[in-house]
Amino acid sequence: MEKTLNPSAQSNDAALGNKKVLVAAPRGYCAGVDRAVDAVEKALDLYGAPVYVRKEIVHNRYVVDSLSKRGAVFVQELDAVPPGARVVFSAHGVAPSVYAQARELGLATIDATCPLVTKVHREAIRFAREDYDIVLIGHQGHEEVEGTQGEAPEHIQVVENKDDIDRLVVRDAAKVVWISQTTLSVDETLDMVAHLRARFPLLMDPPSDDICFATQNRQGAVKAMAADVDVMIVVGSANSSNSVRLVEVALEAGAGAAYRVDYAEELDESWFSGASVVGVTSGASVPELLVRDVLSWLAERGFADVEEVRTSTETTSFSLPKNLRADLQAARPGVSEAELRAHDPR
Repeated sequence: MEKTLNPSAQSNDAALGNKKVLVAAPRGYCAGVDRAVDAVEKALDLYGAPVYVRKEIVHNRYVVDSLSKRGAVFVQELDAVPPGARVVFSAHGVAPSVYAQARELGLATIDATCPLVTKVHREAIRFAREDYDIVLIGHQGHEEVEGTQGEAPEHIQVVENKDDIDRLVVRDAAKVVWISQTTLSVDETLDMVAHLRARFPLLMDPPSDDICFATQNRQGAVKAMAADVDVMIVVGSANSSNSVRLVEVALEAGAGAAYRVDYAEELDESWFSGASVVGVTSGASVPELLVRDVLSWLAERGFADVEEVRTSTETTSFSLPKNLRADLQAARPGVSEAELRAHDPR
């Protein structure tokens, strides 16, 4: 449970009428998370337990606990996986050295890296081949950043803040390019890029925006409703970068207060004292059932009027990892991928 207050927020205690909930849309599972979680579930169905997963498949406590109960075994590094076993790489991606280690251990691998993260990896490889100094905007220690930096460690420097930018040393100021972690705050990233460009006027942009569309959409929905809410609830785990960013975005966009929780039982009635309008959203790795639990908790306390605030509609989906898809289709000849992907709504 995490709490953040906006010190400039003004209290609306008296005059806002009936209690109301604004629910952001889009929210919750993005296409990359859906693909990664589905890959573990389908691997368990097809191959049986245990199926090993390096790191958390996505950054959500409920998802990891649920898959563990089904027989997924989460490990920090591959040396904890028995030789010859099957292992899934998480949605955040891994460095080439991890693939090499898997081959040395004789592991059967399923790569559930989000295709949008893979795109950033390819950008890093391309710019390294062209001998650029690459500035990766992201959080040190995050799995996605470690995986991307591992593609070209001799070319990539990671920056988290403007002080890091000020300390950068490059070989040629005319050959510097930036890329970013996919789950950052859009506004914060643009601010970092502006600071980079002030230092390196010839800074090159990546061919397309690295912040994933789902992250941007969820932040856009929060921005659209934040000024109208007294309290914003973000459902998501503490190690979920995009969930933590949603709290920050809500406060910057005018929410009176913002709280991050994993589960409805972490909510505190005192947070809603004097509140008339509550906003609810969830990070990109959060199942919808956790949002429904929060809405039920709020309804029991008088916030029964629920209105969805939709700013965009997502239709993107990603295919299952190629080798898993081939094994599933071999086991069920003639079945379409849509049927292979069929699962209960989350």
